[in-house]
Amino acid sequence: MNNEINKSGVNTDLGSKCSKIAFSYAKRSFEHRSNKSGKVIPTVDGGYASMMDIDSAKIGISSDGIGTKIEMAERTGIYSTLGYDLLAMTIDDLSCSGFIPAFVSNILDVDKLDEEIVEELMKGLYAAAKFSDVIITGGEIAELGNRINGFGSNMHFNWCATGIGKLHSNLQSPLTGKEITSDDVILSVYNPGFRSNGYSLLRNILENNFGTDWHLEKFTDESTWGDAALEPSLIYSPLIESLLDNNIIINGIAHITGGGIVDNLGRLIKHNKLGARIDNLWETDKSIAEVIRMGEISLEKAYRYWNMSNGLLIILAKDEAEKAFDLTQGSKIYKIKKAGTVIADSTISIDTGKEKLIYTSFDNK
Repeated sequence: MNNEINKSGVNTDLGSKCSKIAFSYAKRSFEHRSNKSGKVIPTVDGGYASMMDIDSAKIGISSDGIGTKIEMAERTGIYSTLGYDLLAMTIDDLSCSGFIPAFVSNILDVDKLDEEIVEELMKGLYAAAKFSDVIITGGEIAELGNRINGFGSNMHFNWCATGIGKLHSNLQSPLTGKEITSDDVILSVYNPGFRSNGYSLLRNILENNFGTDWHLEKFTDESTWGDAALEPSLIYSPLIESLLDNNIIINGIAHITGGGIVDNLGRLIKHNKLGARIDNLWETDKSIAEVIRMGEISLEKAYRYWNMSNGLLIILAKDEAEKAFDLTQGSKIYKIKKAGTVIADSTISIDTGKEKLIYTSFDNK
C-alpha cells in the first residue's frame, strides 16, 4: 500500500517487506535436507503452505496465529470461540494449497495462568478440531510475565498454531494458481464478520467513536460491538476436502485474510499474468459496513484491510464451477455464489455495487 501507515498505526508495507526477509532465509535453509527425507519440493513463491517429501509422502505445513482479535475475548469474557479463529488461520491455509489437515500443535504464551480461561480456550480448540476433523497433537503453555500484556486484569495471552497435512490423493502437486486460465470462474464463499484480520484498525475506529469501553456499546438490540467483533471465523477446510473428494478440479483457492481480495487473489493469478473481473460478491456484513462508515475508510482501502464478507475464492474452469456449485447447494454451513471471472488483462476490478474499484498492481506475498 505504498508505504502507508494506516489509521491503526500499522505499516502494512513494512510488514510485507519483513515477511519477504523471513521467507528468503527460510528458502536458503531448504538445501539443508535437499538429499534427505523431508526435502522441500519447490513449487512457486507465494503459496499458502510449503510442501516436503517425507519418504515419498507429500506433506504440507503452515503456521499462523489469531493476532489482536484476542482482545475481543478479553473485553467480552468469551474465550471459547477463539479456537475456530486459530484453526481457520492455520489449517485453511493448508487446504487452500490442496493439503488435507490432520494434525495441529499450538503454543499459548501468557503473562500469568488462569485455569478457567485456559479451560475455555482448549474447549473451543477441541470443538474447532472436531468440526475440522483434525487431531490436536499437543503444544506448549509458557508463562512470560510482563512480556505479554493486553486489555483488563485477567490472563493476557498470544495464541499461535502449526498445522500439518498430506496432499490430497487426487492432486499431483499443490494448488498454486499456475493452472488458472482466462475465463475461469471465481466462486466466493461467504464469511461472517471480520475473520481474524484488520483488528488493529477495527479497534482504533471503535475506540475513536465510542471511547475506551466501546465493546459495551449496542450494535443491535440483542448484541454489543464486542459481540460483533468476536464473531468466530468459519473454517473452510471441510468444504475444500469435500470438493476434492468429489473429483472437482480446482485451479486455485484464495484465502481472503490480510491484504483482502486484491493481495490474496493476486498472489494466484500473477503467475500467468492474469487479472479478474469481480462483480457479484457477497453483500458486506452490517458490522463491516458500519465500521467503514464510522472510520471514513474508502472502499478502495477497505477491500485491502478486510475480506468484506468473502472469506474464500475458488477458481475453476466453467464446467467444474457448475459441478462445485451444484455439490454445495443446500449446505447449512457454506454459502457459495459465482463472484466473477478471470481475465487476460492483468488488473483486478471489483464492482462493489456503489463504485467500481480498479487495482492495476498488487503487492503479492
